[in-house]
Amino acid sequence: METFTEPTPREPIHITFFGEFSLCAGKIRIDDSLNRSRKMWNMLAYLVAHRERAIPQREFVTMLWGESAGGRDTANALKTLLYRIRGFIEPLEQKVGLPLILSQRGAYRWNNKAACESDADRFEAICGQLRAEGLSDGECEALCREAIGLYRGRFFAKLDKVPWISVLSAHYHGLYLDLADRLAGLLTAQGRFGEATELCGRVLAIDPCDERIHCHCIRALLSQGAYDEARRHYEKATDLIYRYLRARPSEALRALSDELMKVGLNRELETDLWKIRDELGGNEAGDGAFVCDYGFFKEAYRLELRRSTRSGRTMMLGLLTVTDPSGNVPELEVLNRAMDQLLSVLQGSLRRGDVVSRYNGAQYVLLLPTRGYEAGERVMRRTVGLFCRRYRTSLQIHYKLQVLEPAPDKAQADG
Repeated sequence: METFTEPTPREPIHITFFGEFSLCAGKIRIDDSLNRSRKMWNMLAYLVAHRERAIPQREFVTMLWGESAGGRDTANALKTLLYRIRGFIEPLEQKVGLPLILSQRGAYRWNNKAACESDADRFEAICGQLRAEGLSDGECEALCREAIGLYRGRFFAKLDKVPWISVLSAHYHGLYLDLADRLAGLLTAQGRFGEATELCGRVLAIDPCDERIHCHCIRALLSQGAYDEARRHYEKATDLIYRYLRARPSEALRALSDELMKVGLNRELETDLWKIRDELGGNEAGDGAFVCDYGFFKEAYRLELRRSTRSGRTMMLGLLTVTDPSGNVPELEVLNRAMDQLLSVLQGSLRRGDVVSRYNGAQYVLLLPTRGYEAGERVMRRTVGLFCRRYRTSLQIHYKLQVLEPAPDKAQADG
């Protein structure tokens, strides 16, 4: 290994953690696309991320091979790994004129004489500045935009399942979403709805399931008069949350469904009924059950309950739940496939007057106009049976039913 003197570094090292991991000095660049050894990148990133201190060899062993690892073989493997890393970063050392990894009494450390600057450090510093009181809106916006511009993806995304990396990734990602929420709120308050929509689009490309950003985006679209686009965005947002978070949308996001309905009622006056009919879908009623989001389902429920009160017709509220054989929620990929398959069965087997909505990641709620509990139970048994025959699977479909007895008509009772 070549012996180095320690002159003043000729080049600072620019470290990128967000999205990719890279080290750059002048035209010399080393990044995580150049070598496939995960342990090598893990150890190098750990050294760089903790460059303020010396790291004991035991800490590296535990981080790379686990608590129970040890002995001569592991010590030799660590030395071999370090030798490979030193060879890999040698062009960078030549550029800055310093050895970058130092050995110190059973520990290793990144050479603190090398001038380093990282996107993560700058990002953290900006977050600290934003906690100061008395910032003007302009100062707040400039800082938020700088930090959001630095964040090009999760912290060392290729190794985001490594425990120490996943902890930092969650930390920085939470800060990023808080900044985006703050900036979107600031832009909306200033009436800059187009900029707010653009910001939300960029943030949702990185994290498509953040409900705060979805709410900002939908409100910004409504403020620009883009009602149809806002409605489509709401439907897409709720579907993503059902699929990937296995949860019902938040109260704030669900409240936007009511707001969308109110806005739809207050659109410009239209006198051409043919145009309205075409917008509604002409004469096409569609086959099978009517599928809608949960916000609309609640309105349909109230409407059908009123109708049943007038007609005396029985309504049934049904719930279908997908579980594994142990009664637990299946893995996400398996669950989403099963929910799509179950929806296909529901659409094909239920009648046009039936209403279906996804209640959460593993459940559908149904509204069934039937002639009684027995008829409703036959519908549910037929649906479950059809699913099991069509899709040979170990998953189980559980159902529950409740009769919605029509309330006495108040006008008739008073009369």
